[in-house]
Amino acid sequence: MAFIASEGGKVGKREIARAFRISGAERVELKRMLHELQDEGVVARRGKRLARSGALPSVVLADVVGRDRDGELLAEPAEWDEEEHGAPPRILIDPAPSRGRKPGLAPGIGDRVLVRAEPLEEVEPGGATHHGRVIKVLSKQSARVLGIFRLLPDGSGRLVPVEKRNAGRELAIATADSGGAKDGDLISADIIKEGRYGLPAARVRERLGSLKSERAVSLIAIHAHQIPHVFPAAALAEAEAAPAASLQGREDWRRVPLITIDPADAKDHDDAVHAEPDPDPANAGGHIVTVAIADVAAYVHPGSALDREALERGNSVYFPDRVVPMLPERISNDLCSLREKENRPALAVRMWIGKDGRKLRHSFHRVMMRSAAKLSYSQAQAAIDGAPDDATGPLLEPVLKPLWAAYAALKTARDARGPLDLDLPERKLLLKPDGTVDRVIVPPRLDAHRLIEEFMIQANVAAAETLEARRTPLVYRVHDAPSLEKLEALRELLKTLDIEFAQSGNLRPMHFNRILARTAESESASLINEVVLRTQAQAEYAAENYGHFGLNLRRYAHFTSPIRRYADLIVHRALIRGLDLGSDGLPDSATAETLGEIGARISAAERRAMAAERETVDRLIAHFLADRVGATFTGRIAGVTRSGLFVKLDETGADGFVPISTLGAEYFSHDEAARALVGERTGERYRLGDTVEVKLVEAAPVAGALRFEMLSEGQPGRPAGRGKRGSRRAAAGDSKNAPGGRKKGARATRGSKGKGSR
Repeated sequence: MAFIASEGGKVGKREIARAFRISGAERVELKRMLHELQDEGVVARRGKRLARSGALPSVVLADVVGRDRDGELLAEPAEWDEEEHGAPPRILIDPAPSRGRKPGLAPGIGDRVLVRAEPLEEVEPGGATHHGRVIKVLSKQSARVLGIFRLLPDGSGRLVPVEKRNAGRELAIATADSGGAKDGDLISADIIKEGRYGLPAARVRERLGSLKSERAVSLIAIHAHQIPHVFPAAALAEAEAAPAASLQGREDWRRVPLITIDPADAKDHDDAVHAEPDPDPANAGGHIVTVAIADVAAYVHPGSALDREALERGNSVYFPDRVVPMLPERISNDLCSLREKENRPALAVRMWIGKDGRKLRHSFHRVMMRSAAKLSYSQAQAAIDGAPDDATGPLLEPVLKPLWAAYAALKTARDARGPLDLDLPERKLLLKPDGTVDRVIVPPRLDAHRLIEEFMIQANVAAAETLEARRTPLVYRVHDAPSLEKLEALRELLKTLDIEFAQSGNLRPMHFNRILARTAESESASLINEVVLRTQAQAEYAAENYGHFGLNLRRYAHFTSPIRRYADLIVHRALIRGLDLGSDGLPDSATAETLGEIGARISAAERRAMAAERETVDRLIAHFLADRVGATFTGRIAGVTRSGLFVKLDETGADGFVPISTLGAEYFSHDEAARALVGERTGERYRLGDTVEVKLVEAAPVAGALRFEMLSEGQPGRPAGRGKRGSRRAAAGDSKNAPGGRKKGARATRGSKGKGSR
């Protein structure tokens, strides 16, 4: 364990065997010992690498949370699973600036920083466990409250918080402290007075925009998550001054009938595809598949203003009512968009695919191309299904049918590989001209979608393989196997359904797929899909490769969307450098260490974008349902906590909360293994995945919060019994964390009043 800790999580069985001179039959005993350490939760595995369970990576995103007795800053990791690893470790921040950081940019309490962390040799009880040097201060975050200003007749106002946990907790703003805010403005404010009685008082610090004038609910999420959305003048100037790329140094592929297939409302097109039968007799029945990707590296150079801003954003953020792009429109929608019938620079990969769908070889090329057609998914699918239009008719035989033939072969190989196959339909919000929700739909999943997805996966694999072979540093897209704790929780849940699940060991996606297939037609299908999803680790970007569990691939890197993901731009530059395709490749200063730091930053930006997108959808749907308070809906229980139930509605996919204090006329306890709330006296239970009927009793559009009342009776079961974990506590004490929770000792009855939020 000391050796594993000293290596900072960069050690595997081979390194341990070498360090302790273990060989021959003793390796079997070593393997058994390591499995026991894993089962005990002492060590954690990331691919082939081992680390102390709950150990920090060498580079970590952290929040500065306070100071120690000596006045030194203390930080905690921004992402930490307390249920899995216990209390987060504390990092003692070295006041001296690390190399590359400007001395003037010193971190402070509330800031988010990128830190290089090392374990401390001596740890005091309750003290810091790590020493860290700040690589970069990512955001200066002083205390503030975000909300919507509501003007009162006397000129004063109220701040309606945008965060769900504060739903219904308004702040008073005096006329003198309103800063000229108008009704409907999104504002940030400082709390200036909190007392035992009356509303807390606040002062407007900044007016951030008007929801009335901009009709953009996404504005809330942009400011709440501090997403950069205004390009600096220097970046815009670089974009406007950029000349169109020339043919010099490129292969001329303008006669290759590459086509783009995208959503009908897509504004930029960064990938084009082509396929044809392989004429080589040695590959009879095989195919040549070409994927061409917009050459963003030709316009966005390392260290430029455009590059710095793209790294800061990390990725484009897609809201129902707007897009916050990673790059200015001059780049993303013009110079790098593979427009129909227009010359565009691209980085292309040509792949030779066998009859069985296996990739035999591939080659990369820097080219000038001209898209033969711009098609939508539904348009391409309709042509293949026998209903071509004027655009797809001439392309059907020479272009579309070879694409589908190549996809059929790739699908055979994909099915044999067995990636994780979850069935989780995605809903899409269709908006009215005023930016409010018109309706919610579940778009059909077409073969055209799967074709493009599989072509892109193969291109991403080819990029990773090429860069590994050339020993060129890159940023991988990695996805770890599920943790032992999550697997054990899944196994316990499946036991309650009389389903056996494979023991950990050489776990593969196929083990999950067997369970999903077995339960596909059962009432628990939705539950199983949801729980299997929650069992998975979160994918991320890293300079160290530990594979992609979900896709069941040994090496994988994002290559196909450099317009909207900074990771892909890094891979493009790495290919240009590794294959000597130009002078605008990855600079020599880009090492595995520096790319690891970039990987941590853009992984955090991705999580930030996902949270902002999800919250915006919640707010739009809450606004959509606000005038249906009192209506009843069917849905499924999507989450079970000690405070209550989260219910996802079938009609809209909206999530709402049912406080535990409003369930029945008895105490309920949280059965963690069964993912259920269980009645103490009757055994009545509400379980993850159950179909239920609920009534909407409150909607808070600004916070995106919905509160439901449960109308369905729970399923019969065995009583939980007094003394079980969470019975009285869940019904009384813990529910205080959800607005509207019942006061301690009060007796709950169905339909009791109160406020709740997700």
